[in-house]
Amino acid sequence: MSNALKSRLSLMEYKPSHRQYLISYHLPEDQQEFTSLPLQKIDNPHVTKSSMHVLIMDDQRPVGYFALEDGDKVRKYSDNPHAMVLTSFSIEADSQGKGFAKQALKLLSDFVKDSLPHVDEVVLGVNKRNLAAANLYLTNGFVDEDEVYVGSKGPQHVLHLYI
Repeated sequence: MSNALKSRLSLMEYKPSHRQYLISYHLPEDQQEFTSLPLQKIDNPHVTKSSMHVLIMDDQRPVGYFALEDGDKVRKYSDNPHAMVLTSFSIEADSQGKGFAKQALKLLSDFVKDSLPHVDEVVLGVNKRNLAAANLYLTNGFVDEDEVYVGSKGPQHVLHLYI
């Protein structure tokens, strides 16, 4: 990955002014089986108000999205009261294959330290059928402790990122 990409890629909390950029956010159909589009998650009334919606920014343009959720959802994956669960991680279709996902995950730990200092762990569930995503997380700081959560879309590996 080039140093230019590293210097221009950042994570930032979603603001309503970004909504216009997310209306046309597109994912291939096969990826939508495993994740939500950003506005589906942002507008979901079951996501707590204290959860954080995060944009992956290439300079000033959103190229990806994920949520850091708290509340009951975390307890499905961790007993840690200082954990949040990463959900709906995606890179917009036109921006895939450029290293954005890998670089965003490398920025995640520092982003959490700065934005959510009470959080010391990020957990996630990745569908066992989604091998590409599991490999992405595991090669960028997440740890598999052989835990499985059976979700609505089948068994998921529970992965941990210790901050």
